Amino acid sequence: SYQVKVADLPATVDSNKLDAEIKAVLNEIDSTMSTYRPESEVMRFNRSKAGDWFSVSPAVAELVAATLKISHETDGALDITVGPLVRLWHFGPKTRADAISPEQITPPSEESIAAARADVGYQKLDVRLEPPALRKQADKLEIDLSSVGEGYAVDRIVAVLEKNGIEDYLVGVAGAVRARGQRTDGKFWRAGVQKPTPDKDALQTTVTLNNAALATAGDYKRYFEFGGRHYSHIIDPSSGRPIDHSLASVTVVADKCVTADAWDTALLVLGSQRGQECAKQHDLAALFISRGEQGGQEFDVQETAAWQKRFPNALKDQPGQ
Repeated sequence: SYQVKVADLPATVDSNKLDAEIKAVLNEIDSTMSTYRPESEVMRFNRSKAGDWFSVSPAVAELVAATLKISHETDGALDITVGPLVRLWHFGPKTRADAISPEQITPPSEESIAAARADVGYQKLDVRLEPPALRKQADKLEIDLSSVGEGYAVDRIVAVLEKNGIEDYLVGVAGAVRARGQRTDGKFWRAGVQKPTPDKDALQTTVTLNNAALATAGDYKRYFEFGGRHYSHIIDPSSGRPIDHSLASVTVVADKCVTADAWDTALLVLGSQRGQECAKQHDLAALFISRGEQGGQEFDVQETAAWQKRFPNALKDQPGQ
């Protein structure tokens, strides 16, 4: 799902044509990057053999290059080749034959995890921008851009709006948003950060966004339980298993939404201590929400210095409109 809010549509812009242009951009992203479409560029690359350069669109090459940069900066906490492990843990794209209820899911064996990990690793992926192409160093290596796709889509929609002279907008795709200018009431746009509670929607805080983007990664929306344990869809590439720490969600604010969307996943994988150290090192505006010692509905909230600089009163604000 996506939303586009515009405060003041220029007289020269036809809303129907604008809507069609936005949908065309989203269809283009879907046709090149989807893991649900067998003939997308990503899926055709995933079926290709190792060793040869595989031509892709400039957008795919640029996005892969951006993610690999963060992979190197986080020792692989963000890894777009982690798809085999995601599927192994029952969180990947499913056919009807694959569909089972959460109650029927069981964790994979250590042997199957080890086998899948052998096919994973951002170090086995090469990218070049001119001419745009990807190359894999192992036949079974594949990529999945889902962890950055929402943020990338937001930025592409923003580009459409600004090309049409629109300066006051809020764009959201799932958990990623970007805003500029003011609403029709003259106030700046606001975005909410959810409490990481799976059974109800409640806000931890709200922040004002002006020419900025926000994205949140959490372990509380997609998961299954087995043997009294919680298994999230966020996979730690270093272990091949779902993350297993108290950090429940990370929200990142950046100039571009794709940047925020990539870093939120990486920081969540790293966990509270390592994630905060990494965010400090890279001067990231990030909000970390961890479960208390007793779990449940009590949370520990930590802000980076860059977050405090952007939002000096964010935690003091009452969540609102």
